[in-house]
Amino acid sequence: MDLKTTFMKHSNISVGLDIGTTKIVAMVGDKNEFGKVEILGIGKSKSLGVHRGVVNNITQTIQSIQQAIEEAKVVSGKEIDEVVVGIAGQHIRSLQHSDYITRTNSQEVISQEDVERLIQQVYKLVMLPGEEIIHVLPQDYKVDGQAEIKEPIGMYGGRLEANFHVVVGQVTSIKNIGRCVKSAGLSMGNITLEPLASSEAVLSQEEKEAGVALIDIGGGTTDLAIFKDGIIRHTAVIPYGGNVITEDIKEGCSIIEKQAELLKVKFGSAWPGENRDSEIVSIPGLRGREPKEISLKTLSKIINARVVEIMEQVYLEIKNYGHDDQKKKLIGGVVLTGGGSQLRHLKQLVEYITGMDTRIGYPSEHLAGDTQKSETSPILSTAVGLLMNALEHQVKKDFESVPSDEGEITDDTIADNTSDVLESNPMSSKRKSILDRWVEKFKEFLDNA
Repeated sequence: MDLKTTFMKHSNISVGLDIGTTKIVAMVGDKNEFGKVEILGIGKSKSLGVHRGVVNNITQTIQSIQQAIEEAKVVSGKEIDEVVVGIAGQHIRSLQHSDYITRTNSQEVISQEDVERLIQQVYKLVMLPGEEIIHVLPQDYKVDGQAEIKEPIGMYGGRLEANFHVVVGQVTSIKNIGRCVKSAGLSMGNITLEPLASSEAVLSQEEKEAGVALIDIGGGTTDLAIFKDGIIRHTAVIPYGGNVITEDIKEGCSIIEKQAELLKVKFGSAWPGENRDSEIVSIPGLRGREPKEISLKTLSKIINARVVEIMEQVYLEIKNYGHDDQKKKLIGGVVLTGGGSQLRHLKQLVEYITGMDTRIGYPSEHLAGDTQKSETSPILSTAVGLLMNALEHQVKKDFESVPSDEGEITDDTIADNTSDVLESNPMSSKRKSILDRWVEKFKEFLDNA
């Protein structure tokens, strides 16, 4: 059997687990012969123990995870034991950091080990109490003062310097997610930042090169990821999402939450000018009380006020990244995804606030052609991204487990089989190995706990 066949015939399928504020999604999938993601089954459950992306009730979260996993097992007809989990929440923050190493022998070329030594040095940064580094993402390198180097390996130099994008999160929140996954009878294959997963699913390589801001509007949080020149430049998590809009409707119209959510989904609009004063919707009263009449103009004014507030915070983050600077301009504009992106006229409102081209991002680019329409909804963007990450992880494991007597592994063979992984990010192979080590340490910690 040649190496290519070993890659295609996975020993088992891959699973992405999206633990959100409103829902938990388990997505089971595999890659077809064309290298596209084939979804074999989806399990969903209402998320009861998560608030703004952070677990606040362990028992309920475990039950919700088990429910989603059971449904995914039934639909796909596959056994599930390992999952790739996404992490988000208001505790996530990011920072820019520069670091350098001095090499002992400048007559030798810079190797992979030198780059890893530099990255490992960043992992030792002293964080605030209770915080831990989740991702260290290199931006660009400097070799002996020569700037803007994307790939330093193979060059001569004594001093290797780099700018990093460091993503930090609360240790306790990460441990709680790990505990829930473990208690639900699953093992954690990998952990990744949710905005990064969503961006893998909905953004094209051209957009990442040109410069793009991905805004993922979830139930509890709005996640932002900014790319430029194919590299992630900025991430942020804003602690407001679709649930806050529902809460506002509930308070403003004096109705129950279930009715507020229905109103938002069926009649909600982010642009008040669209509705006439005469448009009214009637809501049944509680226990024989008189029905309530609500003006759609009032409804869209309530929604508009909150959406403007969220988008202004997002735009502030985009400006903090330096969008106004000609060199850092995001030519690709804005891509909206997540459940909140389905709000009517949101695209027009975002264009009005930011002055940037906007589109709705659907996770269909990497999916097989016969995928059902319901599976390419923006609601599932993060789950698709996590599934892609799980498949990448699986390919890597299969590659590592190939027996040495399979023949010589050439660069061409590796390029054929892991082109997806490396195409999306030329540095991903380096980053993966470091993140893998972090996951190993984290798993070890959970086992001891």
